[in-house]
Amino acid sequence: MAFKILIINGPNLNLLGQREQSQYGSISYDELKDICMKKSSELDIKLEFVQSNLEGEIVTWIQEAKEKQDGIIINAAGFTHTSVSIRDALLLFDKTKIELHISNIYKREEFRKKSLISDVVNGGIFGIGSKGYILAIMAIHDILLNENR
Repeated sequence: MAFKILIINGPNLNLLGQREQSQYGSISYDELKDICMKKSSELDIKLEFVQSNLEGEIVTWIQEAKEKQDGIIINAAGFTHTSVSIRDALLLFDKTKIELHISNIYKREEFRKKSLISDVVNGGIFGIGSKGYILAIMAIHDILLNENR
């Protein structure tokens, strides 16, 4: 059985490779997407990979995922620290969720150290760069396999 996973990317992640390479590395958004699609294919995961700079669009994707997806991996980017609406939508998504950040938010500015979504997800991956996406895909796959045994 192929699991259906949604990876949600928040604001400015479409500019990967162009911005703050010391924090986010040199990989482009399209390269990251390709790597994730390849890994998902290897694990027989049907992956949807999306990005938006709009909070409401992300909330809608989470709401719609309730009926269509087995799990969510979310890099809410700047909305991690500000969006009660994304937090509430994730709370209503009663399936597996992983929070993901390319940088280690706990080693950055004080305002970034507070995640509004950490307490409503199953777990998080922080500060491992773009490789964190692969780890998140593998982790959610393992969690879903164990839930469905």
